[in-house]
Amino acid sequence: MQASKAHPDPGRRLLLFGLVSAYTASLIPWALAQEATDADHGAFLALSAILAGRPSLDAAQSLRLFGALVADDPGFPAATKALLDMIEQRKIDPMQLQKTLDDEKSSLAPLPTRIVTAWYMGIVGDGTKARCLAFETALNAQTVADVLKPPTYAYGAYGSWARSPI
Repeated sequence: MQASKAHPDPGRRLLLFGLVSAYTASLIPWALAQEATDADHGAFLALSAILAGRPSLDAAQSLRLFGALVADDPGFPAATKALLDMIEQRKIDPMQLQKTLDDEKSSLAPLPTRIVTAWYMGIVGDGTKARCLAFETALNAQTVADVLKPPTYAYGAYGSWARSPI
């Protein structure tokens, strides 16, 4: 009996999630230690670990970043999986990834920059659609956290920055 489209087969979804998780683990040995909520998020975590060069990423922050990236681009999960597949199939060195994508004029070329910007700057989106999802937990601050603490931009009492200087 075939499951209707209105009621997806949970067994099939579990099998698919398991296969993608195992595939992700084969790419990155530490991927099993990462907490992924589903196959799409698992692919995002694996690709993020490759791009950020970190064996471990904050699980709560990954959910916020992933959710925001998907909200900006519903095709983001599919693009993430496609890029992860490309890296694995062609054994692309992460340090050569952007150059390879740019040289090939790949439609996936903007993806690494979007993901790295989200993790290192804590910002998702551009222009008026940009939003800050992390500040002190962004990787640019974490990298130097043993020596520096990120400053706040609101020097003074709450709201003092909102008054017109004139």
